Amino acid sequence: MHFAAYVGLLFALLTSLFLAGLAAYASWQSRRGALPFLERGQLLNAGFVVFSCYLLLIALVGRDYSFVYVFENVDNTLSLLYRITAFWAGRAGSLLFWHLIMAVAGGVFVFTRGYRGLSDGTKSLYWLLFNLTQAFFLLLLTGPSNPFIEAVPAPADGLGLNPLLQNPGMAFHPPLLFLGYGLFALPACCALASLLAGEARPWIRVCRNWNLLAWAFLTSGIILGGWWSYMELGWGGYWAWDPVENASLIPWFSATAFLHTSLIESRRGALQRTNVFLMAGTFLLCVFGTYLVRSGVDVQSLHTFGEGAVAVPLTVFMLGGLAIALVAVFLGEKPVYRALSGFTSRQGMLVITAWVFLALGVVVGLGTMWPVISKLWSSTPVGLDPTFYNRVCLPLFTLVVLVFCVCPWLGWKEGLRDMRGAAGTAGVFAGSLVAFWFAGVRVPLALIAASGAVAAMASIVLLFVLTPRMRSSRHSWGAYGVHLGMALMALAVAFSGPYKIEGEGTLHQGESMQVGDYLITNGKLTQERSRAVLAYKAELTVTRDGRTVGVVHPERRWYPNSRNSFAEVAVIPGLGDEIYTTLLGYDGKDGSVTISASVNPLVNWLWIGGTLMSLAPLLLLRRNPEPA
Repeated sequence: MHFAAYVGLLFALLTSLFLAGLAAYASWQSRRGALPFLERGQLLNAGFVVFSCYLLLIALVGRDYSFVYVFENVDNTLSLLYRITAFWAGRAGSLLFWHLIMAVAGGVFVFTRGYRGLSDGTKSLYWLLFNLTQAFFLLLLTGPSNPFIEAVPAPADGLGLNPLLQNPGMAFHPPLLFLGYGLFALPACCALASLLAGEARPWIRVCRNWNLLAWAFLTSGIILGGWWSYMELGWGGYWAWDPVENASLIPWFSATAFLHTSLIESRRGALQRTNVFLMAGTFLLCVFGTYLVRSGVDVQSLHTFGEGAVAVPLTVFMLGGLAIALVAVFLGEKPVYRALSGFTSRQGMLVITAWVFLALGVVVGLGTMWPVISKLWSSTPVGLDPTFYNRVCLPLFTLVVLVFCVCPWLGWKEGLRDMRGAAGTAGVFAGSLVAFWFAGVRVPLALIAASGAVAAMASIVLLFVLTPRMRSSRHSWGAYGVHLGMALMALAVAFSGPYKIEGEGTLHQGESMQVGDYLITNGKLTQERSRAVLAYKAELTVTRDGRTVGVVHPERRWYPNSRNSFAEVAVIPGLGDEIYTTLLGYDGKDGSVTISASVNPLVNWLWIGGTLMSLAPLLLLRRNPEPA
C-alpha cells in the first residue's frame, strides 16, 4: 500500500510537470488545442491525489504502523475521530491535505462559468502557474515530506497524537485554515495570468466566489483556533500572538485588505495592479505561514511543529512567486488608470481600511520574525511578547472600527450622502462614551473601542432602517453581517482584555476563594481512568451573593505516551460574565486543589461575532460571478 500511495503522488507530479510544459508551449505558440488536455489533465491529477489520500486515511484509521507517519501520529488508545484528524497533524499530512484541496478545487474550477469565459491565452497561463504550484507541493510530498515512508519491521504501537491536539477543534481548525490556503491558489494564479495575458474580463469577478470562500474559511479557521487556545491550553486567553497563530493571521490581513480594494476595482476599475499583487501576496503569505510552522525557523512558539527539511524549498518557492508577481505587475498589460476620490469618500475609507490591514500585517510579520531578524546584530535574539503586539495592533483595530462608523454615510465619490445616519451614529458614539465612562470603563483605548463598536452596530441598524432597498438585498446582509461580527468582536476584546479579573489559590475541601463578585468553593476531587486517559477532576461550586451560579469540573489529564499532565478547563458560560477555571494541581490524599479562576466579561461575544464573520460571506456568493 505504501508503494501504491507513493506512486499515486509520483504520477500526479509527473502529470503536473507535463501539463506545465504543455501550458508553456501553448502560451508561447498560442495553441488553443492544448486546453482540453490541460483541463482533463487536472482532473487526472486530482484523481491521483485523492487516491493517495484515501490510502493514507485507511492506514490511519486501521492503525497501520508500517507507515512511519501513522506511527508518529497514532497509537492504540486513540479514538477514531483523532485517528482521522491525525491526517493533518504532522507536516507531511498537512501538506498533503493542502495539496488535496488545491487539486480538487482546480478540477472544479474547470466547470465554472467564470473559467469558461476567460480567453485562451489567460487559460494557458493560468494552467502554467497552477501546475507549477502543484508540482512544487508534489515535489515536497515525494521528497522531504513523504507521508508514505515504510517502517520495517512495523511497530506494535505508535507514539500517539500530541495531547494538545486531542480536542474537537482539531477536526475543524486546521482543515478550515488549509481550505483557505488552498483556495487562494486559484485566484492568485488567475490574477497573474489575466494581467500577463491582458485579459478583457475582470478576473476579480471571475474569482469572486473563490476569494470569498477562501476568506471565509480562513476567518473561521482563525476564530476556531482562538477558541481552541482559550479552551484547551488553559491560559484563559484567546490570542497570545504566538508565531503559529500569527502565521495564519498575516495572510488574513492581506486578504482582508484585498477584499476592500477589490470593491474599488469592481466599481471604478481602479487599483488593478494593486489587487493582482495583493492576491498573489496573500497566497505567498499562506506559504510563508507554512514556512513559520513547518520549516524549523528559529521563532519562539508555544507550538512544537518546527521541522527543518522544507525550509529551503519553501523559501525558493516564495522568492520565485514574488519574482513572478513583480514581473506581472510591472511588465503585464497596461491597465487603464482611473483616479480615486479623496479620503472623505467611501473610496477613501476603503483605501484607509486596506492600509490599516496591511500595516497590521507588516507589524505582525516583523514581530513574528523578530528573533530571526535580531540575529543580525545580537547573539541572544529574543521574541517580542504580547505587550508589543497589543500596544501596536489594538489602536489600529480601533481605527478600523471607527471607520466602520463613518464609511456607510459617505458618498462613493465625495462628502456625506445621508446626514441623518451620520448624525445618529455620532450621537450613539458620544452617548456610549458617556455611558461607559460612568459605568467604570476608564481605560482610554477600551473606552474608544467599545464606544466605536456600539456606534458601528448602531450605524448598520440605521443604514437598514433608512435605506429600504438594503433590507431586500442579500448582498447588503452579507457585507454588513461581516462588519457587525467585527464590531461584536471589538466590543468583546475591549471588555474581556482589560477588565478580566483573575485569582489563584490552593483550596482544601470545603474552602473557598473570592474572584471578583464570585465565591468559588472546593467540593471533592475524583479520579476517572480509561484506556486513553487518566483524569483528576475537581468539583467547584460558584456562587454570587449567596446564590449558586453553577458547578464546574476542571480536569488534569495524563495520557499514556506523555510524561506531562494537561489541563482541561471548565467554564460557566454567559453573555455577560463567563467563569473560567483551570485545575493547576491537586493532592490525591486530602483532596486539596490548586486552581486558577477568572471572570471574563463579554468574552462569548467574541465567538458570536466571529461566527457571524465566517458565515455572512456566504450570502455574498453569486451563482454566476462573471456576468455576460
